[in-house]
Amino acid sequence: MDFGQSDRSRDYLERLRTFIADEVAPVEARLHAARGVAQAQRQDTSGADTWAVTDEFRELQRAARAQGLWNLFLPDPELGAGLSNVEYASLAEEMGRSPFYSAVFNCSAPDTGNMEVLYHYGSEAQKEQWLRPLLDGEIRSAFCMTEPGVASSDATNMAATAVVDGDQVVLNGRKWWSTGIGHPDCKVLIFMGLTDPEAHKYQRHSMVLVPVDTPGVTIERMLPTMGFYDEPAGHGEVSFTDVRLPLDAIIAGPGRGFEIAQGRLGPGRIHHCMRLVGLAEHALELACRRGLERTAFGKPVIDLGGNRERVADARIAINQLRLLVLHAAWLLDTQGLAGARSAVSEIKIAAPRVTQQIVDFAIQIHGGGGLSDDFPLAGAWTAARSLRLADGPDEVHQSLVARGELGKYKQGGVRQK
Repeated sequence: MDFGQSDRSRDYLERLRTFIADEVAPVEARLHAARGVAQAQRQDTSGADTWAVTDEFRELQRAARAQGLWNLFLPDPELGAGLSNVEYASLAEEMGRSPFYSAVFNCSAPDTGNMEVLYHYGSEAQKEQWLRPLLDGEIRSAFCMTEPGVASSDATNMAATAVVDGDQVVLNGRKWWSTGIGHPDCKVLIFMGLTDPEAHKYQRHSMVLVPVDTPGVTIERMLPTMGFYDEPAGHGEVSFTDVRLPLDAIIAGPGRGFEIAQGRLGPGRIHHCMRLVGLAEHALELACRRGLERTAFGKPVIDLGGNRERVADARIAINQLRLLVLHAAWLLDTQGLAGARSAVSEIKIAAPRVTQQIVDFAIQIHGGGGLSDDFPLAGAWTAARSLRLADGPDEVHQSLVARGELGKYKQGGVRQK
């Protein structure tokens, strides 16, 4: 196993850290303060003022692109950085320290996953219409898979339909937790629906590219995640009523939705976990600084109640998690999704849990302030908690890992080689 970084990836990381420190962090602080004031003064927390994208943010994106810090996730050297998963891991970790960072470099979900879908499965016409402007940062996108009326942890439960009708495909159904749908630049959705209920269970579904302004598409509401709306992208509930599109809006053809979903979720899951390592690192840093700066009962807070031991445990947990993520990245690079499937599920279980625990410790160190918007910890805890459901709940991934582990043994407990 080789988790080493190339000279090129180290150069990217150094330039990324410099850009974040010099350009992004000061802007983030101002935007966070302004948003906090706006929300405190507004009764309607889904008001348009917090869903806008500022000129200052767009200028950051232009500067990042000018410095070659753009589409870093994409392994194609002409369209992105051309890095392997192992090489990209340290960059994703750095961007994961704040939910604000990834979008600056055009590396945020769900656009990264949607761009990879189009890159690997899209037709030339689909790439020209949608992939190119996504890569250029001119538009944003959303992914519509999860449904409110069924247990979406089992994709075969899907009720929304994408029915072929002559030279058209007709969409009906309701989706929710459609990430990115609130962004003012969101122009296209990827919709997954049931096309042929009589086909093999893995060949029943299709993925369809849907312009947001297509008749029959209605954004019913934006959904808060434990009180956070994750502006300006957000998560929404979307209805599709007799939405008609040309047949060439289907990605890769009818019946390939499940195949595409599996291909999309592999890199998508590992990118989430890479970013969570950075989020855990940031939370531990905030806890240490706060614990050293504040005193209680005549001592620094860090010296009270076993907090030093908790710091040590957090450091060990992050280091273990990072190695686990790098192992999954290495397997994905060398063996593809089939060889990395269990490893990706392992980190999808471990990363949100570890991060949630460390953020919780940081909140405790901060006291009441940790529950407020004065610090990023409440949002960080919510992000980690939500990822225990997104891209497959813990229990689904535990089942996959257990199935692989039990499959190593014959009857009687003899390990298969």
